[in-house]
Order: sequence, then structure tokens, then C-alpha cells
Amino acid sequence: MRIALIYTRLRTEERMLLDAFEEIGTSVTVEPVDVRSEVFDLADAGKWSGYDLVLDRCVSLRASTTISRVLERFNVRTINRADTIEIASDKLQTSLALEAAGIPTPRTLVAVEEAGALDAVEQIGYPAVLKPTVGSWGRLLARVNDRDAAEAVIEHRATLGSSAQQVHYIQEHVDKPGADYRVFVVGGEPVAAIARHSEHWVTNTARGAKASGVAVTDELGELSRRAAEAVRGDVVAVDLFESPESDPRGRRMLVNEVNHSMEFRNSVDTTGVNIPLLVARHAIAVAEVEKATA
Repeated sequence: MRIALIYTRLRTEERMLLDAFEEIGTSVTVEPVDVRSEVFDLADAGKWSGYDLVLDRCVSLRASTTISRVLERFNVRTINRADTIEIASDKLQTSLALEAAGIPTPRTLVAVEEAGALDAVEQIGYPAVLKPTVGSWGRLLARVNDRDAAEAVIEHRATLGSSAQQVHYIQEHVDKPGADYRVFVVGGEPVAAIARHSEHWVTNTARGAKASGVAVTDELGELSRRAAEAVRGDVVAVDLFESPESDPRGRRMLVNEVNHSMEFRNSVDTTGVNIPLLVARHAIAVAEVEKATA
């Protein structure tokens, strides 16, 4: 059995995964492949047909989506699938998938022009949160507290942003109680969770939030499992937060985002769960099925 681990930068996570495969010690051969120098022939699978599975660990979203689609053309199974990557990497597509599955999320409005975007903010009420539909690590989020701020942010995005920035994705601001949660889901099973604490309203660890391990409660586990299923995710991290007591709908857990290329280097010690080992085991299990049905 052969598995390719593709990457654009060999980070700590990729090294941990390679160590995990080695620790398992089965007959599987895992080959790291730097795709920055690869050429893909749309008429010939070439060496890729020799792999039973390709585990995508590209930092570049462009590389992940492009390569997964090309490999799909040749019936090469990838983790995650192309559809999963495209849905989870786009907040609008994620929101649509979560809504279709009946999963509670923050109220979200979308507009495609400045006038509609300002009206959407007014409908949501202040404060409101404006996000790019594509982005990570808490970048380019804006909380607007009044109409003047909303007009400025919307105009800047419409004038200076890319086409993705000009899709105006507007959410209610949820005054979460000082923390949010990230649940790691592998093969449909919630395996570990962290709480991210910050005095800032953005609780990404990339923005300075501090993480601590927490138990996967029934509520966290069930919502995370359903969110992973909604995007057909093999290996994902689901971000959730709790609405405040003042929420007229009652205090409840909301799914905010689903991440298709999760980072876990700091969460193994924090949670006591060997996340890369579980990912490696799942990848091998999927590869065995693919090999048996090829």
C-alpha cells in the first residue's frame, strides 16, 4: 500500500504525521511529496495512479483545491476530498451546508453590492461582524459598532479588495463568554477538543488566544460530528462558541466554521490526544478500502 503526503511547506504537523505513520509500522509506504515542483498531466495520471491515497497537507489553498480536483479526475482518493476542501475553505459555502443540515450557526446575511451590504448590517444590528468568505487565522475580520464604521469597511472592501472580498458576508456578533471551542473530528469521530481563551473578541490562537484541553461533551461531540458530515469531511476541525444568557433564543452552542486543513501541533499536549496518530490510522483505513475496491 502506498500513500502520498503532499505539502507546500513541511511544517511541524507534517513531520508529526510522518512520525505517526512510522510508529504504526505497517506495510504501508508513505511518501512526502513537495508539490511546488510537480506537473500534472490532465490526460495521464502518471505516478499518482500508483498511490492508494493522497493525504493533502498543502498550506496553499490554491494547491489543495487544484490538485485534489486533478487527482479526482483519475479516481485517486484524497483526504480531504475536493468537495470538502472547496466547501470548508469558503465561509459562504460552509454556512449554506450547515444551514441545509439544520445545524445552529450565527445569523448570517450576504450581499454582493455596497448598498445591500450596508442594509444587511443594519438588519443584523450593531455590533456586526464582517468577514471575507475565504481566509484563515482570524485575518481581515471586522467588528463594526456603528453605521460610520460599517460604511468605511464596506467601501474599503469594495474598492480595494479582491472579488472574494466583494462578497459581503455579515454575521451577528455573538458575545461569547470569553472562549470558543475547537473540536478535532477524524473519520466522523470527535477525538479531542480545546477551549481558546482571549480578552479580544477574536479568539484565534494565531491572534494570541490561549488554549486549554476540554472534554468532548455530548453537545460538542454531536454538533461537531454533524458539521463534519455536512461538508463530507474525513479530517476536520470544527469551531464552535456558546451564545450568552441574554440570547433571546436561549443559551446554546453554535457552529461557526469548519477547517479542512487543521493545525494540531499545540493541541496534542494540551488535550493528551495523539491527533496525528489518529489521522494516520484513519488514512490507512481509507487506503485499505480503496486498494480492496480498485
